[in-house]
Amino acid sequence: MNKYEIIIFWSDDDQAFIADVPELPGCMAHGNTYETALANAREAVALWIETANEFGDTIPTPKGRRLAYA
Repeated sequence: MNKYEIIIFWSDDDQAFIADVPELPGCMAHGNTYETALANAREAVALWIETANEFGDTIPTPKGRRLAYA
């Protein structure tokens, strides 16, 4: 399994957990629970990679943790 960073946060506007995969442009998912958002994000990553392969696009190598806390 690919080890892309997934950032999950609560959105008051959407009333859902949002899962962002910053290393894969446009790759996001959501869910009513943290666990659902994570599962949906993992599926989105797989679909993102599958689509990139179909079109011959470059797939970034996962960089791992790169968050900075201020």
